[in-house]
Amino acid sequence: MGESSSGGTWRRAGFAGAAIGVLAAGAAAGVAVERLTVGRSVRQKARLALDATGPYGGLRGTPGRALADDGTVLYYEVDEVDGAGDGDGAEAPARLRRLFGRREPAPVTVVFSHGYCLNQDSWHFQRAALRGLVRTVHWDQRSHGRSGQGVAQAGPDAVPVSIEQLGRDLKAVVDVAAPEGPLVLVGHSMGGMTVMAFAERYPELMRDRVVGVAFVGTSAGKLNEVTYGLPVMGVNAVRRILPGVLRALGAQAELVERGRRATADLFAGLVKKYSFASKDVDPAVARFAERMIESTPIDVVAAFYPAFAEHDKSAALPALRDLPVLALAGDRDLVTPSSHTEAIAALLPGAELVIVPDGGHLVMLEHPEAVTDRLADLLVRAGAVPEPTTAGTEPGKS
Repeated sequence: MGESSSGGTWRRAGFAGAAIGVLAAGAAAGVAVERLTVGRSVRQKARLALDATGPYGGLRGTPGRALADDGTVLYYEVDEVDGAGDGDGAEAPARLRRLFGRREPAPVTVVFSHGYCLNQDSWHFQRAALRGLVRTVHWDQRSHGRSGQGVAQAGPDAVPVSIEQLGRDLKAVVDVAAPEGPLVLVGHSMGGMTVMAFAERYPELMRDRVVGVAFVGTSAGKLNEVTYGLPVMGVNAVRRILPGVLRALGAQAELVERGRRATADLFAGLVKKYSFASKDVDPAVARFAERMIESTPIDVVAAFYPAFAEHDKSAALPALRDLPVLALAGDRDLVTPSSHTEAIAALLPGAELVIVPDGGHLVMLEHPEAVTDRLADLLVRAGAVPEPTTAGTEPGKS
């Protein structure tokens, strides 16, 4: 008798699991060493303590909802330029001068788009720095964070999400959250791809309203060539079977989530390996990233994954040639290597290229000051924040 379809699927899943297990050996080895010295209950208590006391991801703004073209509800928050929620509004002028060299707020809206398996809170440090000084919009991509599950990705006729769809989602958010005035678009990883798709589809809006763009740890294409710092043969083997395996696992989401919890230590090791490059990352920051990633359901992981192999927006980038652009990446990013950011800058000769030393994929959490300072520079270059009129301006005056 022939092998059943479900049996074949799960056998392939088993092969993929073995391959992925081999590829994860480096992270697993580190976890194994930790287990020799720290008991499981102690590690669990440490995670709970970090969850309870970690100061990251708690910033909230005025909530809103936009409707995507397929009916998906997209959640966003707006931080206005009024000092609200910033504690002492009297501190704003000093913070403005530190960031921008003057006291006036920027007459611009900065829209932040987050990456795959993250949410709007991944911009925590940049949000805190700009809070009350610049109008900002932070949104959750479909099926992430507080946004609804993608309507087109649900039901028996579900289709994988596309980067083009994410570009249209960004337009839906902009239409409601920032319907007028100049815009600066900031995107990390998948969020940067979202911005590229937006630029490709809405060139007139880019021309009329966008005054600056920041790409952080992202790629314009050729992601199927990324090795994640691992042997090429192993990566290619996994890449061939992973989409089908993810679909199979997505159909057994509850079982997979239980498995995630049972292998929490290994999962934490993998998150740290592929998110950060520094050895001294704040444990609370590492746990914050882990919590965002583990909150992404496996069926969402499966729905989005195919989009990256198909992603190619290099032809859309020349449309940004006349705009101030920041292209920034960590020098040890294993997910979207810094060579991809260099390729973006090569297509945009006027772009500022910044490679952050000892930086991983979540460079905005790992080296927040470097990213925030460069974003502030971008706002000045974009004319969103006028530069000081004279070099001798006295403190407290502009």
